[in-house]
Amino acid sequence: MSKSQPKLAFCPIGKFVFSHEDALHQKEEIRKVMAAIGADYVDLENVLPDGIVRDKAHVRAVVEHFRATGAEALFIPHCNFGTEDAAALIARDLGLPVLLWGPRDEAPLADGSRLRDTLCGLLPTSKVLGKLGVPFSYIPNCRTADPEFKEGLLRFLGAAHAANALRMGCRIGLIGQRIDFFWSTICNESELLERFRIEVVQLDMVDFINAVKARAAGGYHDEIRQLRGNCVVEEMDDTALAGVLAVRDEALALAERHQLDAMACQSFMSLPESIGAWAVFADSMIGDKLPFVLESDICGAVSTLLAQRAALGRPAFLTDIAARHPQDDNAVLLWHCGAPLAMKHPDEKVRLGKHWILPGPLSGMTHFRMQDGPITCVRFDGEHGSYAIGIGEGESCDGPSTLNNYAWMRVHDWTHWERTLIEGPFLHHIAMTYTHCGAALKEAARFIPDLKIYDMDSKQK
Repeated sequence: MSKSQPKLAFCPIGKFVFSHEDALHQKEEIRKVMAAIGADYVDLENVLPDGIVRDKAHVRAVVEHFRATGAEALFIPHCNFGTEDAAALIARDLGLPVLLWGPRDEAPLADGSRLRDTLCGLLPTSKVLGKLGVPFSYIPNCRTADPEFKEGLLRFLGAAHAANALRMGCRIGLIGQRIDFFWSTICNESELLERFRIEVVQLDMVDFINAVKARAAGGYHDEIRQLRGNCVVEEMDDTALAGVLAVRDEALALAERHQLDAMACQSFMSLPESIGAWAVFADSMIGDKLPFVLESDICGAVSTLLAQRAALGRPAFLTDIAARHPQDDNAVLLWHCGAPLAMKHPDEKVRLGKHWILPGPLSGMTHFRMQDGPITCVRFDGEHGSYAIGIGEGESCDGPSTLNNYAWMRVHDWTHWERTLIEGPFLHHIAMTYTHCGAALKEAARFIPDLKIYDMDSKQK
């Protein structure tokens, strides 16, 4: 199941010229920042004498070490100048998302000499990376204490983590089949596998329902008692609630068994009719652990995974672009059901009630307003062999109450958003997460060949 960040290969670069002692000092200062942000990294301390690459002869040992340790992204800070051939060959041979940066140089010493010329070393390395066809991200030359460094490092971690979902591949579990009349969610599984290593793992609905019923037979008595105390439960007996909790546990067990990164579910009507309740509260609980989307939307599941990874593990939710705000021309309703419980507004209480669009006897639909804060939206999709991601950022805003799970979002120019979504290869399903990670998603796209970006925050040139 999805991790919160990629394992970072920390590959400091030095050169025989300039100060060796200062290069070691810069390496340790960088390490402090990585520790402060909780980066999961592997270094070269037991591979090279001082843990710094200084010669092309180091390339093979470094590449083998990072491969053996399962590195998923490469950070090559230039600590005093730069060994351009070694840095570029390591990047090319590993084939991982690459971050290039070096600490800003201080003033010359009193005698006119300099401890390092980091900027001078960064420029030739960038040139050689270009020669070798290695895409890379870059943090402008700054000091380790500058906020730009921490922000840039976090942005790259999110970008690399999202990019790797489409570079190294991901596994999307599909419970059931595509809902017949949802033509907008038709996707080309073969193309997704060939182009992006996205594997759709088919999970039979009949087997799933049988397993859910077997689990529900245990009763879940203690958890149901707690649930009734914490939530408003309308017209659901204990048997129905046990079925919902069993859906959660069976889905998470399948995710573990098949090593799934995200899941999609047919969602209606076989499953709710079989357990006597809408199971979307199960979706809310699953969504706190891994992306789980309704309505058999495979590209929607990928979109939600990209949002979660770019946000370094924050929950993501596949919402609907539902309606424009009745008064604010730049605001829109983000709405659906089964939002992760972590997204619930702190003043709200979860209510499990009837489906207000599809009348019927079943209860169990989740109703709660989602939290306030910065929002990033993303949709991955394709048509006729061409794939793209639409990316945009907004802020929550006030708006009228409605049912199910919802938030009102204000953006800079809704008309541009609307035209982009309508005219691009997208639909009303769009993944959202509560942070601004649009820059990380745009950065991720540079590591994915032939993936077009639709920037919903600025008009295309």
